Amino acid sequence: MMKRRSIEVQGLKHKNPIPFASRIGPFLATGVIFPKNPQTGETPTSIEGQCAQVFDNVRALMKQAGGGPENVLKLTVFLKDKSQRPHVNDQWVAMFPEEESRPARHVFATDDLSEGDLIEAEILAVIPD
Repeated sequence: MMKRRSIEVQGLKHKNPIPFASRIGPFLATGVIFPKNPQTGETPTSIEGQCAQVFDNVRALMKQAGGGPENVLKLTVFLKDKSQRPHVNDQWVAMFPEEESRPARHVFATDDLSEGDLIEAEILAVIPD
C-alpha cells in the first residue's frame, strides 16, 4: 500500500489543519493555491500581480514535490471576475508554452475566495518516482 505524504512550501502554510498538497505515489493534489508571496507574506493587490504569484506558487510547489510544470495534469482556476481570464492566459502561456503539451484547465467565477484574493487555483499532477 502506498503511503500518503503531505507537501508543504515554506511561507505558504494554510490556516486550517490541511497540507498545501498531498501525494500518494506519483499523484499529487492540492488544496487552494493562493496568491500570497511566501517570502513577504503579502498578497499583491492587482490581478496581474496575483496571477503571477499563483503561478510562481505552483512552480514552488512542484519543485518541493520533486517535479515541475511539465507534471501538471490539470489546473483549476477560481476568479473573482471571470473577465480577468486574459491575465490567467498570459501566465498560462508563459508556464506552458508548447501548445501541444498543456494540461487540462477549468476556470470558475466565484465570490468564495479568501479576503483580498482575486484568484486562487488548485492542481492535479503526476510526478514519476
